[in-house]
Amino acid sequence: MEIHQLMKIWLRWWWLALIPVVVVGGYTALTYRRPGTVYQTVMRFAAGSEPAATLSEDYDRYYAWLSSEYIANALADIAVTGTFAENVAVRLNENGLAVDPRAIQGAIASDNVQSVFFIYVTWPDAAQLPHVADAISAELTENGAVYFPQLRAIGSVARRVDPPQTTALPPSLRAQLLGPGLRLALALAVGIGLVALAHYLDPVVRERAELEALGIEVLNTIPKQRT
Repeated sequence: MEIHQLMKIWLRWWWLALIPVVVVGGYTALTYRRPGTVYQTVMRFAAGSEPAATLSEDYDRYYAWLSSEYIANALADIAVTGTFAENVAVRLNENGLAVDPRAIQGAIASDNVQSVFFIYVTWPDAAQLPHVADAISAELTENGAVYFPQLRAIGSVARRVDPPQTTALPPSLRAQLLGPGLRLALALAVGIGLVALAHYLDPVVRERAELEALGIEVLNTIPKQRT
């Protein structure tokens, strides 16, 4: 089907495409709620272990620094797992704060640079965030080595180097527009589907080419009367 034919179909049935958009747009305007402010804290941890004296002081310290980078990378990966979130939830529950482990796992992001790893915690409640951050910090500093068999006899392998600071994060423009925009896009897609369905079910012959496509010979046509 050529472009000019598609344009004719669209101009004929455009109002059908508009109906879902108007309905969904009106419903969205009446029910829209601006996304709430979320809060974030960032914690930095130094990773490593005491060097074991085996060969020489310089040689042993080199491998201690090298292993600390592996530990930082490993703990950054552990911090975003479900098992870690469950252990953090247990700590919070012991302190009287019941939190779903899935919410904790979804709130944590991590990164690492050499021997230092970062934990980012994004939470909707500013009052709860310090407690969640402290529970995460305690799990990393007290039980970080427990997650790896090769580190069980070492003890603590992480140390928090700065206290968490809570920062308010207002909703981004993308977060504010994503929901309504997605709804309107789906409504437009439904409208286009209605246009296609209306054209398919339309029994009216509107052009000479449609009759000729059916094998019917057209002898002549009556032009539209123009005033």
